[in-house]
Amino acid sequence: MATGRGWILQQHSRGLAWAAAAPQCRVPPALTPLSSAAPPPGRERSSSAVQLRNRSGIFTAMSVKQSETETICIQRQCQNTSVKSRSCSCIESMPSEILLKIFSYLDATSLLCIGCVNKHFYHLSNDNMIWFKIYSSVFPPKRTNWKTKPAERTAVLLSQATVHDRESGYWKNEYIMKHIATGKTRITQLLKPVNPYTGLPLKTKEAIKEYNLSWVIVLKDRSGKEHIMEQADISFNDTSITVFWYGTSWPCLDTLSTLELCGVTPLFLDRCKVKNIPRWRSLITKFSLNNLTSATTMIGSDTLVQLFHLNPGILVGLWKKGNGIAFIMASLHHHQIIERSTLGSATIPYVLPPHQPILDDIDPEYGLHDYQLHIDMHSGGHTYMCGTFRNLFCRRDYIQNGYLRITVINLKKNSQHLPLAGKVGFFWRTDVFEGNIQNCYVMDVTLLDEMEKPFWCFSAPVYMKLSSKASCFYDYMGQNYELQYVDSEGKVHVELVWIEESKEYYIVNLILYLSTEKVNSWFGTKY
Repeated sequence: MATGRGWILQQHSRGLAWAAAAPQCRVPPALTPLSSAAPPPGRERSSSAVQLRNRSGIFTAMSVKQSETETICIQRQCQNTSVKSRSCSCIESMPSEILLKIFSYLDATSLLCIGCVNKHFYHLSNDNMIWFKIYSSVFPPKRTNWKTKPAERTAVLLSQATVHDRESGYWKNEYIMKHIATGKTRITQLLKPVNPYTGLPLKTKEAIKEYNLSWVIVLKDRSGKEHIMEQADISFNDTSITVFWYGTSWPCLDTLSTLELCGVTPLFLDRCKVKNIPRWRSLITKFSLNNLTSATTMIGSDTLVQLFHLNPGILVGLWKKGNGIAFIMASLHHHQIIERSTLGSATIPYVLPPHQPILDDIDPEYGLHDYQLHIDMHSGGHTYMCGTFRNLFCRRDYIQNGYLRITVINLKKNSQHLPLAGKVGFFWRTDVFEGNIQNCYVMDVTLLDEMEKPFWCFSAPVYMKLSSKASCFYDYMGQNYELQYVDSEGKVHVELVWIEESKEYYIVNLILYLSTEKVNSWFGTKY
């Protein structure tokens, strides 16, 4: 049953449906009287009884008061709706010329976004005329000795290279590359000052903020679907940064195949504060997650999580109950961090340019002396040890088994022994929980050559374990621990003693082992 205004709205909706199905009819059947005969005498002209039928049966509406004016308005409304439905076509079906005219009013960011809708829009949004107009407005040609009007300036550019002669998307790529080059110039100026203690750029933190650089984790499952996790927290250390990812939206670990660490920067730095802008993704490193718990090393655990180390510098924290991901941590050394996080592509990491060795035929011990080490041990904003060691060297008879041995802290010299300050442990946190895993932390190593250029740099999580060797320390009474780090360029060996009275660890032995192959390649020697 429908009465009054409800009946009118019901008929109006039926009229809309009829208009869409049969636009050639002028009056919808639902509003046409079933009988063309005049109403019987004695009844008012403004009231009528209308019988409505449908496929499922017959139903009758109650008599309603409806004036002729209301009926005419409804009919006109239905006719207007049918005209609108005929004229309102999908934007994808518009002619390309009209779409190009619409696209010509968009800015660069909007053009890049609309190119992601479908293939047709992608090809149209690459139009050279549109992008040439944007390019010439942002990067005008250099001034000459005479003044030219904008129209003449454009004609000069067009005479040099006709826009239509270029392949589709040429001026779009030119605009993007020019923007990237402009941003790179500003960042390069920030990275020029060098810290004399570490040999690294002094304003790395400022450059990261200026570049609006961030990092994402890309998790791919076995079907190829990507799960992109934005960074949740970041901390800046002396020679590295630590990035954390945590939350409640982690995909199931059993379905994942790979983990990718990528640097992300806005494509246009002048619009970096705008939301949902196009971003450039640079692949840093990639790991396989197949059989994570059995194929990788567990470096520590507490009552809630277990830590698994993915070289280099990646930690995955798994819940003990359920085997799900609790958090992911990446420790990134400052050396070449801007280049590695911005100059790669989404699939290919940036490759550092090869080092050109500087030959020296005068010094017979070339490449064996004047090393400088800066080492930092930290976690969760707590620094356990930070020191710089100069004038390190290796004698020829210390070259064994493919390594050069450099002693930093001598076991027999008590004056060189250093304590680790505070309660040593790896601090982790999520949205709800936090904890501290003992005997784990992050170690940053920066080794400079005799020209004070970075020779070997890394930042990685490490862990201390009880030593299996018999104690030979007569000046210390306590448990002995050792720490080992190994990669393709060298090794770090650290021996520590736990002093129960002062509740702290002492580093009593610190030795670097440099790969002979690395040294020969760097200095052009033949050790």
